[in-house]
Amino acid sequence: MKPFDDVAIEWHDHVAVVEIRRPPLNFFDVRLIEHIAECFESLEQDHRCRAIVLAAQGKAFCAGADFSSNGSDLFEAESDNSAITLYKAAARLYSCAKPVVGAIHGAAIGGGLGLSLVPDFRVVCPETRFAANFVKLGIHPGFGISLMLPRLIGQQRANLMLLTGCRIKGEEALEFGLADQLVPADQVREQAIALATEIAQCAPLAVESTRATLRHGMVEELRSRLEHEFAEQVWLARTDDHKEGMAAVTERREGNFTRS
Repeated sequence: MKPFDDVAIEWHDHVAVVEIRRPPLNFFDVRLIEHIAECFESLEQDHRCRAIVLAAQGKAFCAGADFSSNGSDLFEAESDNSAITLYKAAARLYSCAKPVVGAIHGAAIGGGLGLSLVPDFRVVCPETRFAANFVKLGIHPGFGISLMLPRLIGQQRANLMLLTGCRIKGEEALEFGLADQLVPADQVREQAIALATEIAQCAPLAVESTRATLRHGMVEELRSRLEHEFAEQVWLARTDDHKEGMAAVTERREGNFTRS
């Protein structure tokens, strides 16, 4: 696998740490997700790897798209194939056979929330913040969030997050089931590696077989849901409400929506 400037792999015995290196906020785009997917696929073929930790440099795990540059391109699906490429890469991440632990510190917002749902487990700190801010942007959730979030935390709590765009901090994430372990900020990665090591000490074939059974049919359902999310994003991206939502988020104000 060729090296990337924004994603790297570090080894801790049988645990591979896939680290996002776009500090401080690790903004989300198609290129980043494709690079993470390539790392996952490389590790899937590497028998040294028995578990993966997904982590990030900087002060945020992934703060979503950078709307001050070209972040809106993720939603302009009719002008290019970026959204299609993105969602194919999302399916590739979920197709990985190796168990994944997320070291989620700081913000996991929008697409960053979607990325944080890929791991089987999430280790967080009190400063961790999860948010599905799509409705504030006038757009439909993507990256399989509409499927994976209810699957993880239940329909009603997913409704709360997806229909209000509210932020969930570390303690509440633990209560919701969105997080599995809560530790101080300087221990998030260490604890994620410890959990991955505990998994890696078990029989790897049995771990992968059991995990595949637990996830049976999930990737196929995810691909179907990704297609639906994409179709909804296409028409919503043409609305005035989406333009207003993008402007409001960029200008750090409440949106003035008109249902148009």
